[in-house]
Amino acid sequence: MVIKRLLLAAAALAALGFLAVFGASYFIGLKAASAWPVRIPPIAEKDVAKVEKNVQQIEKRLAGMLPKGLYIVIDTAANRLYLKNGEQVLREAVVSCGSGVVLEEPGGKKRSWVFDTPRGEFSVKNKITNPYWVKPDWAFIEEGEKIPRGMEDRIEAGTLGDYALGFGQGFFIHGTLYTRLLGRNVTHGCVRVGDEDLKFVFKSVSVGTKIYIY
Repeated sequence: MVIKRLLLAAAALAALGFLAVFGASYFIGLKAASAWPVRIPPIAEKDVAKVEKNVQQIEKRLAGMLPKGLYIVIDTAANRLYLKNGEQVLREAVVSCGSGVVLEEPGGKKRSWVFDTPRGEFSVKNKITNPYWVKPDWAFIEEGEKIPRGMEDRIEAGTLGDYALGFGQGFFIHGTLYTRLLGRNVTHGCVRVGDEDLKFVFKSVSVGTKIYIY
């Protein structure tokens, strides 16, 4: 039991810096980290009580870092979204995150775009039903079309599904027409979610709900 707890403690110490930067939401992977192949030297009997006390202190610190209440966690590598309440997972969804593709504007111009989903701590800024997509310049460049001057030529309905959760800088958690691509990194930075999962998340969260993305 002591060795097992030591394994957890060692893995937890290694993860503390990561947690501090991106938010305590990454406690999700900590249980799996206990299985890491960490080599622990034998412990003298006289040191067992001290080691157990240190483990308890680490566990207490980690518990204190865990977000309270309802929040969203997005794993961009695994393309998974988790709606959580404390440690409890209320919903797990397969999603699509940023592709990482770089688009450069042709014609010798200097503009370029990297289609990554941003990492870090965010919050729900707004909730939108039946959202419209206002296509940015890169969308027309990517399609080989001329960039329009009028705003009315940029508005596209139906692309974002029935719901959208904005979390800043033009990024959204929204629906998708391309459900067959869920689970793959194919987006321009937004997080695409299937209809039923998106509906559940949308109706569960409120403006201000924290979002942790890594």
